[in-house]
Amino acid sequence: MDWRSALRGFYAILDTDDDNLANLLVSREGAGARVLQLRIKPDTPVSARDLLDAARRARAVTREHGALLVIDDRLDLALAADADAVHLGQGDLALADARAALARAGRTLLIGISTHDDDQVRDAVDGGADYLGHGPVFATATKSNPDPVRGPGGLARAVSLAGDVPVVAIGGITPERAAAVAATGAAAACCIAAVNRAVDPAAAGRAIAAAFSGASA
Repeated sequence: MDWRSALRGFYAILDTDDDNLANLLVSREGAGARVLQLRIKPDTPVSARDLLDAARRARAVTREHGALLVIDDRLDLALAADADAVHLGQGDLALADARAALARAGRTLLIGISTHDDDQVRDAVDGGADYLGHGPVFATATKSNPDPVRGPGGLARAVSLAGDVPVVAIGGITPERAAAVAATGAAAACCIAAVNRAVDPAAAGRAIAAAFSGASA
């Protein structure tokens, strides 16, 4: 699969150890996402062993449905689960260190970097990030101490600064806001609560994807 074409529209995030939700997010009968990021951050810490078990099961689901698997934060788990990519935040392993570790292991992974201001976008692009997450575009309740809201204007500026590097919009995105996000030139949008907690998660995910394709949900 061409990862750039997969990184378009709805970027799904699996935030629970739930195989049924994983299937719903990536199956064609469900939301049809072509990228699934595993991001489990409960109030009670989860062991690395349990996270790896969840990652391996997510790997099986994504392989079945032809989707890319991204592991949040943990390069070691991404390698152990044979994921396609790792997504690193500003407080995680530095991009250069992640590239060096992959070189030493003789492995290749896509690396996504979370960015929250123009300088971070420039640094990630200059450092060779494969794609960026950028936001929060809108206010979000997913993080206890979120970065300042960027708004669609800040997202559009990040897209311009990123050039050929795809940008995934993050933070407070809903199906109703997806068209405004797509209009900035972002490649995709990721959501957690607005999809995973929706009455019909599959419909919510498809609505976000439709905003990027110009089709109706």
